[in-house]
Amino acid sequence: MKFCWSTIKVKNMEESLKFYQEIVGLKLNNRFKAGPGSEIAFLGDGETKIELFYDEEIKEVNIGEDVSWGFVVDSVDEMIKFVQEKGIPIQSGPIQPNPHIKFFFITDPNGLKIQFVENI
Repeated sequence: MKFCWSTIKVKNMEESLKFYQEIVGLKLNNRFKAGPGSEIAFLGDGETKIELFYDEEIKEVNIGEDVSWGFVVDSVDEMIKFVQEKGIPIQSGPIQPNPHIKFFFITDPNGLKIQFVENI
């Protein structure tokens, strides 16, 4: 079995695409209408793929606070500077539970926790 992608319902497709392209650095692979008032976008390369689903009738999305998506970065310190320059608040961290890993969390425009991880 192979993992395909993870899906999130989004409140605003443009805002979500901007976040995942500019902040997370994922490439837009496909974007299409999925029926009246709905749209799907796929982002990512290789084994990292996410699907954004927008439906104009959905005004709020419900994302559990215990769910997060993690992305590897070269430097947590540089990524913290980058997100702060973009006006995105740090939700928690940086945290270094052992000498080999360091990470911090922010939230995406829909309330999903995003973890940036540095393998040391």
